[in-house]
Amino acid sequence: MLTTAAASTRGARKPEPRSSVAPIAVDIDLASGASDLKTRDRAWWSDFAWREGRVEIRKTAIRLKLDRDLIAEVLNWIGYLAILAVAATLARIRRARPMAVRFAPDQPRPWYLLRGAALWAGVRMTAAPAEAAATFYFDDVTAGPAPLSDGGRAFNFACTDISKSHVAEVFEAVFGYPLRLDPTTAVGDIVEKSEKNGVHDGAIVRAPLTPRPGYVYQRLVDTQDDSGRCQDLRTPCVGGEPVLVWVKTKAAGGRFAIHNRQVSLRDPGEIFSAAEMAAIRRFNARMGLDWGGLDILRDRQDGRIYVVDVNKTDVGPIIALSWRDKIRSMNRLAAAFERLVAGGESNPCEI
Repeated sequence: MLTTAAASTRGARKPEPRSSVAPIAVDIDLASGASDLKTRDRAWWSDFAWREGRVEIRKTAIRLKLDRDLIAEVLNWIGYLAILAVAATLARIRRARPMAVRFAPDQPRPWYLLRGAALWAGVRMTAAPAEAAATFYFDDVTAGPAPLSDGGRAFNFACTDISKSHVAEVFEAVFGYPLRLDPTTAVGDIVEKSEKNGVHDGAIVRAPLTPRPGYVYQRLVDTQDDSGRCQDLRTPCVGGEPVLVWVKTKAAGGRFAIHNRQVSLRDPGEIFSAAEMAAIRRFNARMGLDWGGLDILRDRQDGRIYVVDVNKTDVGPIIALSWRDKIRSMNRLAAAFERLVAGGESNPCEI
């Protein structure tokens, strides 16, 4: 439910088209001054504001262009939420023992994958520690301390830094080869990205260059096919284990785009070797990631995989998936979620 951030080259970045009529700057904040409240205390629509002609996500300050693509994604999302409501109801009915989980400090909104997996498994959400089988650290920030644990089972509490530089540092330590580069000594095309989570402002720049504050510089991983389209391997992981892979194909020139040309569901064993799967598990353990999505790229030149992003508050399932693959994905994720929380047999809703 985000917008496209196109690739560009330093010194030759494409400017956004300008209207011949000066826009009227109107800011509408749907939170009504409640910016200091946690999400469990606010209606979901208060997460958004209208600023300078764009929809702003207040938590991250990301601004989305309200265009036909965004409207289509919202309508698709409404259909998914209807299916989720049916699956959650059936799973709750079928569940032999009620189960509840708690999220702190924030409550995941409807578009977060973690919430969807819990509901799909028939697990309800509670704010009371005494009722919860487990507590998840849930805060859509790049880096920050987890809240104090109540002493029960806790997940993602060790995952407190998902900045691009920390991800690259852990990646190199685990996989044994680098992703991050020194832009002052590198030569040729490299990638420039913000440290922040969820900004999607990646750009191809020409090195050597002077680094910008707040940005990291990485190897340009070649994922293009002969037609110029690029592939990303979004890999949701539960308990440190890759559960499935969404193979995202992006249009030529849309390497850093949010919108996907096509997405297919694959098993991790079809995509990664046994050695790569073991390395991904070690990487997740070093990151403290019990639940989250990895963005992985495979370089067509050297055949290696590169973990370029970690998201402990991932959104999903991906809009461009077929409805069949959305349902299959949620069945798998719900089963993995329940195994993580309960450690026993799972009974997700099969629809």
